[in-house]
Amino acid sequence: MFNTIYQMILLFVLLGGFLMPGVRQVSGVQIYTAAEVEAVNGTDVTLKCTFSSSYPVSRQSVSVIWDFQPLNPGRDENVFFYLESPYPPTEGRFRNRVVWSGDVMEKDASITLRQVSPTFNGTYTCQVRNIPDVHGRKGEVVLRVVSKTASLYPYDLLMAIILMAGAGV
Repeated sequence: MFNTIYQMILLFVLLGGFLMPGVRQVSGVQIYTAAEVEAVNGTDVTLKCTFSSSYPVSRQSVSVIWDFQPLNPGRDENVFFYLESPYPPTEGRFRNRVVWSGDVMEKDASITLRQVSPTFNGTYTCQVRNIPDVHGRKGEVVLRVVSKTASLYPYDLLMAIILMAGAGV
């Protein structure tokens, strides 16, 4: 009986020794993005995407893919690709409208959308891989493009305060 228990413990220790190195190596890239970003129509907006990895980062080891899913029914689009250098799209709604704002050495995979319009409303996904660390979830950012809001001039603000004070508010 003791011999059987001894054999089972030995088998468990040996299997644990083989399995543990594999478990320690699987960690995954962690992606950090805002859940939602709001931008005024016609302005530039930066979609922040930062990441962490348990492996060293280099320009050769990191790849970044940004994709877009429109708010209204339509086809998904590739927004941006990075591998050693930035590759903006050559066609589609993002052609000449997206620039690389990140720095993979600083674990930043951000992009800037230029002169956004309502057609940019939707969900943007940021996916980062740092070889050999290729597992992990995508970061998602919902962009809402809003109309330009009316600004309050100092006179208008003063009048609003006077009217509120006079109304007893």
